[in-house]
Amino acid sequence: MASLKDYKPLRLMAGDEEDLGVISACLQDAVAKLGDFAFLPDQRRFAFVANRFVWESGGMGRVGPFARVRVGMHFDDVKAARFQHLRTDARDAVVELLAIRFEAGEDGAGAVMLDFAGGGAVRLEVESVNAYMSDISEPWRTRARPKHD
Repeated sequence: MASLKDYKPLRLMAGDEEDLGVISACLQDAVAKLGDFAFLPDQRRFAFVANRFVWESGGMGRVGPFARVRVGMHFDDVKAARFQHLRTDARDAVVELLAIRFEAGEDGAGAVMLDFAGGGAVRLEVESVNAYMSDISEPWRTRARPKHD
């Protein structure tokens, strides 16, 4: 990123598996505390906030400066949410999001999977893909770029 002033906040929505793939790419390597995830069954919503790496602003290069930004994400039409191999009682534990994917069922229904480093996951049973992502802060500089093998 040449300058943080060049940053433009993202606001994305997903209505199908392909759209969800775009959001997944934007959220790759986002970090969050487990306490920042919430299932709201009465609203049929699953939401979280995280610090996402700003890949779209030069994050693919090896030389910084790099940036992160606070992002809000929510899924609507959620029937159930299950945390797998994550200690939900450890609310300050930090997790790193690797990918968001969709496992199709019948008639547009299925499961949205949030996959985390270390093997943890959140499985959302959904009536359809109905997701929204929005940057909610100004970006800040970070020296570190996420590394992958």
